[in-house]
Amino acid sequence: MNSQRCPANLFFGKSPQIVGHIYKMKTIELYHLEKYLFETVSPRFEEDKKLSAFDFFCIIIWKANRAKSKVAKRLIERDPQKRKDLDAIIRDFTSCLYKADDSEERLKLLMVVWGFRLPMASAILTVLWPEDFTVYDIRVCESLKAHHKLGNKVKFEKIWEGYKHFKHDVEKNTPSELSLRDKDRYLWGQSFQDQLTNDIKQIFPKKK
Repeated sequence: MNSQRCPANLFFGKSPQIVGHIYKMKTIELYHLEKYLFETVSPRFEEDKKLSAFDFFCIIIWKANRAKSKVAKRLIERDPQKRKDLDAIIRDFTSCLYKADDSEERLKLLMVVWGFRLPMASAILTVLWPEDFTVYDIRVCESLKAHHKLGNKVKFEKIWEGYKHFKHDVEKNTPSELSLRDKDRYLWGQSFQDQLTNDIKQIFPKKK
């Protein structure tokens, strides 16, 4: 079990029954992965100023489970010290992420230095700074009817400008009382609802 999630002193002096209960509660948290990310990982990052490999890959799996092995390979390939230790690599680079001057530098660090594409980079930053970032996602683009080509841009300066416009549209086209995180959920849910309603009406046509 990851020591960051269950420190040893959590179990010290407790009966086996209590230890078992704590362990079960920790694993149960992971069933609702998004809740775990925003209610446990995000505040822990604010406190520790870095992430464990376990918590980092929970973010990767939440955004795109199929990408986890490619992400792991890329991190090892791009590590300046050429280590084979994902936990050490991730703790160091997320510490640098925390120390970056501003939002632009954080996105640049993920995309330019570590090679993440905008959808994954924005997902990582949304978990760590939910009041500053929103996830760049195709469903949100569908609801906004815009920004579909932003993820294909190459030059970081254009990506950053485009992302700022994307975030502005997310904020503008959703109820004002919602948090930035809930604005993202609102637009995602809107796209999901529209697609499923249309698929049912057309008896689930084959995708072209």
